[in-house]
Formats: sequence, C-alpha cells, structure tokens
Amino acid sequence: MSPPKYVDLVVLAAALAVFLLGGLPMLGYAVGAAAWLAQRGIQIVATRRANAELAAGNRQKAMGIVAATTLGRVWLMATVVLLVGLSDREAGLASAVLVLALFTVSFAAGGIAHLFGEPEAGKA
Repeated sequence: MSPPKYVDLVVLAAALAVFLLGGLPMLGYAVGAAAWLAQRGIQIVATRRANAELAAGNRQKAMGIVAATTLGRVWLMATVVLLVGLSDREAGLASAVLVLALFTVSFAAGGIAHLFGEPEAGKA
C-alpha cells in the first residue's frame, strides 16, 4: 500500500493547527503555504507536459521540462522564504521549517510510493 498522493497537503493542513495553537507567526505559515501550493501547481503542470512529451517520443524535451521546473520550484521556495525572513526573522524561520517539513514528507512519500507502487505494464 502506498501513501496518499497528496500527503504533503494533509501535513500542510495539520500545520495550520500547530501554528495556531503554538502561537507561531501566521505570516510564516501563509508564505510557506503559498509557496508550497504554487510549487505543487507547477509540479502538476510540468508532469503533465513531460508525460505528453514522452508519449510523443520527445525524451530530451521531457527531461528538460522536469529539470527546469525542479530547479525553478526550489528557487521559488528559497526566494520566498528569504524575502519573508528579511522582513520578519521569526516568520522567515517558521516558513523555512514548514517548507522543510513539507518537502521531507513529500520526498519520503514519493520514495515509498515508488518502492511499493504497482509495476507499470510491460515492466517486471
């Protein structure tokens, strides 16, 4: 059984309760959540485009899409966390910890899904 596809979004929702109950800066949560949701949207669009290119037989273009959007998503999150940190240090730290936790959960869930997922047709 693989983890839910959107387990990071469940963690994001649970983090709201942690921020509220813990008295953490809501600016940090808002910025971290916005950056995470934006990068998730970019990831979904990029995956669809890459799959379409692979179906058309354009492996280099598909790999270019994956590489460019992966780097772009990292830069987006880092820049947003840096900018909020420059305006409010506590909010920047809270945002950085939130994004780090979400990335860790997402990365682990993706790895587990890959390991225990169903094999594709034609592959053993």
